[in-house]
Amino acid sequence: MNITNPFVTSGYVSPHYFCDRVEETDMLTNVLTNGNHVALISPRRFGKTGLIYHCFNQEAIKDSYYTFVVDIYATKNLQEFVFELGKAVLGTLKSKGRKVWELFLNTLSSLRGSISFDINGNPEWGIGIGDISVPEVTLDEIFTYLEQANKPCLVAIDEFQSIIHYPEKNVEAILRTRMQKCRNVWFVFAGSQRHMMSEMFVSPSRPFYQSTRLMSLAPIDCEQYVAFAQDLFREYNKDISRDTVVAIYDRYEGVTWYVQSVLNALFTLTDTGSLCAPDRMEAAIQQIIAQQSFAYESLLYQLPPKQKEVLMAICKEKKASNVTSRPFLQRHKLTASTVQGAIKGLLEKDFITLDLGTYTLYDQFFAQWLLKQ
Repeated sequence: MNITNPFVTSGYVSPHYFCDRVEETDMLTNVLTNGNHVALISPRRFGKTGLIYHCFNQEAIKDSYYTFVVDIYATKNLQEFVFELGKAVLGTLKSKGRKVWELFLNTLSSLRGSISFDINGNPEWGIGIGDISVPEVTLDEIFTYLEQANKPCLVAIDEFQSIIHYPEKNVEAILRTRMQKCRNVWFVFAGSQRHMMSEMFVSPSRPFYQSTRLMSLAPIDCEQYVAFAQDLFREYNKDISRDTVVAIYDRYEGVTWYVQSVLNALFTLTDTGSLCAPDRMEAAIQQIIAQQSFAYESLLYQLPPKQKEVLMAICKEKKASNVTSRPFLQRHKLTASTVQGAIKGLLEKDFITLDLGTYTLYDQFFAQWLLKQ
């Protein structure tokens, strides 16, 4: 694969372009290969999904297991969950040979008439969500395949806390019951909303209580990032100073996606044979923000005035806590009722995140753009 920019900001390419996480990779690999389910919890953009793909690429896993990654962030109900799960399973099995994917399709009795094929005879997940008329039946069929597959299976479900918001009230119990019966499948339940994930897996009253090993991610060590960045710059006959990498790391508190994004932009701005110094960082950040400015304007336009006011208040605070306290309300000329109503809407739309009682903007580049408006 020809990589023009080694600082990957979307997806997973190979171990060479993956920074550190040696200890976490070993831990996740060992837990899964020893027959355990895992709840992987960390804030968004810390690299959970990249770690999962990296883990699935390890020698102990990649040829010995079927691995599936399902992103359910945008799903709204059990029907959509089943749709995404089936799509991910077929998408992976298509490359494993006809015998493998035929076994999967043969178990999908409820969808047999809905699967289409391309001109080469390969199956395509061309069904509509509405074709899944009885989600629990199709879910049983998918689990039946996973249980009888000719290799053990690892299924990673990204943004797993999304199921809490489904209108069906028993989804946790439905999934837990099926998981308990599996002897050939192990799950990674990855989530970014710490309070929701903790409640699901730590509360004795919830179906997933004591069903998984718990694992969390901290930021990658700064010195590891320095070595990683300098090595990749030098591969392309460029260089970057240690101070530059440290400045990026400190600016975004080591959050992987932001560090990668700024390094990606700096790599583009650095000529072959040149050194990237700290004074280039601001230009790189402004380039990123400028590329997103149209999208940011659209996002801001869709917000009701009160939500916009509260969003700006949180943005100015950077990390906002006690948002209904008198000092916060007085600083930003708000009322408690306005804040309470707006917070709910901003959380639902993913403009802000809540972690241990502190609100921050989900997108830090958006926050920087917003402060200049």
